[in-house]
Amino acid sequence: MTKILLLEDDDILSSTIVKLLTLEDFDVTLAKNGQEVLDLTYENSYDLYLFDINVPMISGLDILDELRQSGDKTPAFFITALVDINSISKGFEVGADDYIKKPFDMDELIVRIKSILKRNFTTLKYGQIEFNPITKQICHPDKSINFGSIESGIFELLLKNIGKNVLKEQFFELMDNPTSLALRVHISRLKKELDLKITNIRGVGYRLEKI
Repeated sequence: MTKILLLEDDDILSSTIVKLLTLEDFDVTLAKNGQEVLDLTYENSYDLYLFDINVPMISGLDILDELRQSGDKTPAFFITALVDINSISKGFEVGADDYIKKPFDMDELIVRIKSILKRNFTTLKYGQIEFNPITKQICHPDKSINFGSIESGIFELLLKNIGKNVLKEQFFELMDNPTSLALRVHISRLKKELDLKITNIRGVGYRLEKI
């Protein structure tokens, strides 16, 4: 599942954006100030940054500038009421990919997000298997693969953490009715259909082994 970090301190707007993006099957984390963004990006990785500029503690411009200087190349764009050329220019100077002016149409926001993701996505590979994180399509040279959204999400989570333990709770977030038994069924099907080397870390979660 595509992970988006949203920096927005307006409660009503942030709630609307989170609901909209969740309906589009994005995994959205909300931060309300610049320091929260620094803390979150230190502990987690994201597929897209969606930043307001005028927020408490550290501005969106300064946050993105700091992230870029640290080597973070995650696609990003600004949601802003600032429309003067200096502000826009500064946004691109610090590494923004795009910006959208407040107030904006929610459909336009979705279009811009998907456009940026398509330009910047990287196909995930595991042996001969390829996974497109945008379309969620799994390609195998010898067979046709058709998984539901839950199993595709589980597979993507494992792929993004090859060689690392993934906690059961992380998988549960992708499931409608999460139980250890249901998760085990999904994992078993993935192993069978894709011949994956998945290790059960008893009481903790699962790990996709490197090959």
